[in-house]
Amino acid sequence: MGKIENLDFKKSTLRKINNYLQNISYKNNKREFTVKNPSGHHALCAGLTENISVNIKGHVGYYCGGMNQKAHITINGNAGTGLGENMMSGLIHVKGNASQSAGATAHGGTIIIDGDTSSRCGISMKGIDIIVKGSVGHMSGFMAQSGTMLICGDAGEALGDSIYETIIYLAGKPKSLGVDCVEKKMNKKDIKKIEDLLKIGKIKNLNSHNFKKFGSQRKLYNFNIDNLSDY
Repeated sequence: MGKIENLDFKKSTLRKINNYLQNISYKNNKREFTVKNPSGHHALCAGLTENISVNIKGHVGYYCGGMNQKAHITINGNAGTGLGENMMSGLIHVKGNASQSAGATAHGGTIIIDGDTSSRCGISMKGIDIIVKGSVGHMSGFMAQSGTMLICGDAGEALGDSIYETIIYLAGKPKSLGVDCVEKKMNKKDIKKIEDLLKIGKIKNLNSHNFKKFGSQRKLYNFNIDNLSDY
């Protein structure tokens, strides 16, 4: 695969770098790209639509990898709010920590976070797999509709509040569970899913038996006067 090394914020601008990555010419079969000195710029690598690999050497700001399709993005640092927001496919791997709302409204693909995430990780997620090797903040999985979260550490308050059909696997302890989120019994399908996610995340110090499963009690799906206090 061809490589280029000139996507440098000391030599170029966010607009030019994003425009280049969004409009790749494949005549030379280039698939791997390195971005240098990102210095916390926002919306870096937003709207990528091709099967390319982007290696970011440093920290990024808000909405990195937003609306991503097919691209594999590696962030060698920390990420700000809204990492991978509304992404459709591909993979985003953060070698550090991520701020709030990581994977918000994301429809597909995978996000791997080696460190911790702040509040509302996976808010309103719609099919993505999110792997967090550390802990997550409060209200993670809020109104999460489908997909899977694998959390290797602990969770803050109100985990899975108003959750729909997303499944959360948690190795640590939640400070509290949100409305309509309950612990559920594991089955063979869950064990297989956890093992697959551990493999994808290259996590070797845990196994499926370390995790508990959380999901929706489904009391909020339809109005029921007996559940009035839950609304």
